[in-house]
Amino acid sequence: MKLVSQRRRSNEDDRILPLINVVFLLLIFFMLAGRLSPGDPFRIDPPVSINAGKVEIDDLLVQVGADGRLALNGEETTLLALEPAISAHLKAGLPATVRLKADGAVAASEVIAIMELLREAGVDSLKLLTVPAGGG
Repeated sequence: MKLVSQRRRSNEDDRILPLINVVFLLLIFFMLAGRLSPGDPFRIDPPVSINAGKVEIDDLLVQVGADGRLALNGEETTLLALEPAISAHLKAGLPATVRLKADGAVAASEVIAIMELLREAGVDSLKLLTVPAGGG
């Protein structure tokens, strides 16, 4: 009798082992292949804020690096090329909200100058992206 119960127990374990292998293979696959959003073209550490807001993915994204580099929707650009690109986007009838993601080390005067440029380009809604105060 003991021999029969030992065989059943080992057979039950043998049936679950391939399932565990498949789960680990899927986990490794998604860790290597899965990327939810494209990375920033350069390092940006946004300032900390106590307010939290919802971010729309369809909005335009303007990024400002600590060294003053600019990017529009993940592609590096210059200050001179930024206004015409945004104006063309708005004239095409695409979403008019712009998200501004500036590094916390960028001078406030530079951020304000970019905000004014966006206003002159026709942007009527601007969201300044920050990091929540609790971490993140």
